[in-house]
Amino acid sequence: MSIDNFRLLNAIGLVLVSLVLFIALYGQIAGGDLPCPLCLLQRVAFVAVMYGLLLNVVQGPKPLHYSIMVISALLGAAIALRQVSQHVIPGTPPYGAPFLGYHYYTWAFIVFSLVIFGTAIISAFGSQYGKSIYVPFREQQWFCKLVIGITIALTLANAVSALIECGPGECPENPVTYKLMHQDQ
Repeated sequence: MSIDNFRLLNAIGLVLVSLVLFIALYGQIAGGDLPCPLCLLQRVAFVAVMYGLLLNVVQGPKPLHYSIMVISALLGAAIALRQVSQHVIPGTPPYGAPFLGYHYYTWAFIVFSLVIFGTAIISAFGSQYGKSIYVPFREQQWFCKLVIGITIALTLANAVSALIECGPGECPENPVTYKLMHQDQ
């Protein structure tokens, strides 16, 4: 496989991880499910995974980029598993609405696990590490341009929503309103 094929595989991975962030953001905006601090940390970990994928698309696949993805996914999985463990105690209500039978934090753990597994497989192909070069945005394939744009837009949207929710200070443990939209609190 050529380096361009590995760039394309990383772009597809970027779409899949972006979809997870989009669903979370959609649930927040359309469903009114404000993310808790652990949920926000999971989103940060997803953005960090996306950063590793984005580096592979723009600069070409490198072991360092895959390492960024694995470390980010390990941290995200640990955060998600902590949240899952908080809600398996009998009598402890789940946080947020379920999606296809599972809550966001459970899906996050599953997706982070898949990222770790997928990265272990794709990073084992040594042929992708030969003479990878930076490809400027204007020279990217149309699909990669689209994915780069979606990644940047989703990252900014999540950052803005977190700022509106938490303000410049600490996020509430169980948020019920957007802090910057309700200054009277």
